[in-house]
Order: sequence, then structure tokens, then C-alpha cells
Amino acid sequence: MQRKVLLQNREIVYNLRRRRRSRRLSLSVNCNAEVAVTAPHFVTIGQLESFIKSRADWLVEKIEWFKSRPAPRRLKGTHQEYLLHKSTAYQLAKNKLAEFNKIYSLEFRRITIRNQSSRWGSCSGRGTLSFNYKIALLPEHLAEYVVAHELCHLQEMNHSVRFWALLAKAMPDCLVRRGELRKIKF
Repeated sequence: MQRKVLLQNREIVYNLRRRRRSRRLSLSVNCNAEVAVTAPHFVTIGQLESFIKSRADWLVEKIEWFKSRPAPRRLKGTHQEYLLHKSTAYQLAKNKLAEFNKIYSLEFRRITIRNQSSRWGSCSGRGTLSFNYKIALLPEHLAEYVVAHELCHLQEMNHSVRFWALLAKAMPDCLVRRGELRKIKF
């Protein structure tokens, strides 16, 4: 439910989410500068607005910060786009895996290309490497990061220090690329 509150002589619109299991109030601002407040059912509107006003400086600062940033790049895909880019993504993944496997020499069973809504790739315990078809739409250095990342999961099925050291073996700037990739939304 959308509500409004006056903070520092400006009207702030926020989305109120009541949660049965919630035990405390929480306030967040997303990358589109939209404000959300999560509250337990027993909190009154008066208590809620006092909570928001007590964090007015932080809230206004975050809203301004997100408004000053460029909007995150979004890759939205349809089934038609999936069919169009699936073979390109497969060939890209296959070529990059061969390239990185000169360094790692890791065995995998197969490659699959999927139309996923929230992941760039995944690695199963059985050695299947799955990639989102949208890797074909990424800049090459980010597609390489996704492929190398999933390949390294064949040896380290986690994100431990050992995993990042393994990935850095072939890609010393992996954390920079990871940061860039995180700015691209589905």
C-alpha cells in the first residue's frame, strides 16, 4: 500500500508492507529511489511515521544518491529473443570454456542455455554448466566472467577465498567485472 510522509519540506512516497512474521520496522531505498517500509501488523501508522522521521536525514540522502546515479541497465527478454540468441550464447559459452580450460583443465558433462529470470549461470554437482542466453547480449569481458565463474565452480562449489583465488588465476580483475555485471538487471 502506498503512503506519503512529509520530510524536510518534501513529500516522500513509500510502499508499506505489513508482514506477519516481521518483528521490527525496516526502511529501504531501491536503485530506482523508491522507498519501502516493512512493518509488523501491531505497529500503528503513528509509530511508523515517527520511525521514518527519525531516519529522515539518511532517507533523503539515499533517495538523492540513487537519483543522481544512472539507472541500472536492464536486459529484458522474451521467448522470441531466447530463441534468437540461444545458439549464439551456446557457441560463446563453448568457445570461452575451451579457452579457459587451457588454464583450468576441468571436466564438465554438458552445457545448457536457458531463459532464466534471475541468474547469469549455474553449475550443478553433476557437472552441467547452465548459462542464461543473455550472456550473448553482454559485453564480451562480462560474458567471459560469467563463463569462467561457472567453470571454477566445478572445482569449488562455493564462493570461498579458494574460489576467488582460482577465478583470479585466469582473470585477475574478476572482482571489477563482478561489480560491473551486478549493475545490469534483468
